Amino acid sequence: MNGLSTVLIVVGLFFVGGIISFAKQKMPTSLIVLLSIGAVMCLGAGLLRLEV
Repeated sequence: MNGLSTVLIVVGLFFVGGIISFAKQKMPTSLIVLLSIGAVMCLGAGLLRLEV
């Protein structure tokens, strides 16, 4: 497992936690959608960089 892929996966999971927190606080939907796009991109990039 590469260091950069680990960082991307951790940041993606952090964003997922932010999505859950923002949804509970009734934040604007556009902000939640923007954060979810960032989370999907980070998780996807981290999984694609895995050397399996």
